[in-house]
Amino acid sequence: MNSNILIIGGTGKTGRRVVTQLQNKGIEPRIGSRQATPGFDWENKDTWVDALNGIEKLYVTFYPDLAVPGAKEAIESLTYLAKELGVKKIVLLSGKGETEAEACEKIVMNSGVNYTIVRASWFNQNWSESFFLDPILSGEVALPMSDVLIPFVDADDIAEVAAIALLDDTYNGQVLELTGPELITFKDIINTISKVSNRPLNFHNISLPQYVEGMKQMQIPDDVIWLIEYLFSHVLTNPDNQKISNTIENVLGRKAKTFLEYAEDTAKTGIWS
Repeated sequence: MNSNILIIGGTGKTGRRVVTQLQNKGIEPRIGSRQATPGFDWENKDTWVDALNGIEKLYVTFYPDLAVPGAKEAIESLTYLAKELGVKKIVLLSGKGETEAEACEKIVMNSGVNYTIVRASWFNQNWSESFFLDPILSGEVALPMSDVLIPFVDADDIAEVAAIALLDDTYNGQVLELTGPELITFKDIINTISKVSNRPLNFHNISLPQYVEGMKQMQIPDDVIWLIEYLFSHVLTNPDNQKISNTIENVLGRKAKTFLEYAEDTAKTGIWS
C-alpha cells in the first residue's frame, strides 16, 4: 500500500535500506531524491512542497553530512515547512560526536513535532560504498589515526532501527545512539577485509596533513576534503565516539552486527575483489 511516509535520501546508504525495511512490512514509502517523482532536492526548495504534500512521517538524512556549512539552515527550513504542511513525526539521522549535528537535532527537538533522533557512529559501509573503497581496491590503504578505537555500526542495523522509530511511537522524543558491539581500529579493519577477501592489503599510518594533501592531489572536491578532515580531527577524537551503546540490541532484540559479520557478507558480493 502507498503510505504517508517520505524517506529523504531514499536512494542513499541508510535511506534505501529504510525503504526496503518498510516495503518488507507492506508499506510503500515516497522516495525523496532528485530522480523521484515528485523530486526532492536539498538545493532547490521549490521541490520541497510537492515532496511533502500529504506526508505525515519523515525520515531525514542530509547529504553529505549535518556538520557541513548550510546544513543547519536547511534542516531549519525543512522542519518549519514540514510542520506547516502537517507532518506529525520526524526521524532524523545524525552523527555521534558532531557538535554541528547536535545543533540540527535541537531544531527538530524544539519544533513541536514528534521526533526520534537516530545518532549513529561511523558506518561499516564506508568501506564498501563510500570513500574508503578505492584504497581497498588499490591494495594500498593510507590513513591517519590508525590506533583510534571506533565502534563502527552497520547501515542495515541503523535502517532497521529507523524504520521501527518511524512506525512505533514508543520512541517519540528519544535520542537513539547507535554503535556497533565492539571498538576496532583502522588496522583491525584492514586486516579483517584482507582475510575475508583473500587479498593482501598494505596499511600505511600517515599524518592528517599528509592525508589531506593526498586528497587534494586526487582532485577530490574541496567540500568533501573539508568534511573528511573535520571528521578525522573533531569526531574521531571525541571521547563520546569511543563508547559502545546497546541501543540496537534493546530496540531490535538482537545483537548489533559485528564488523566481521559485515565483512564476510560484503566479501561474498565481490565488491573487494
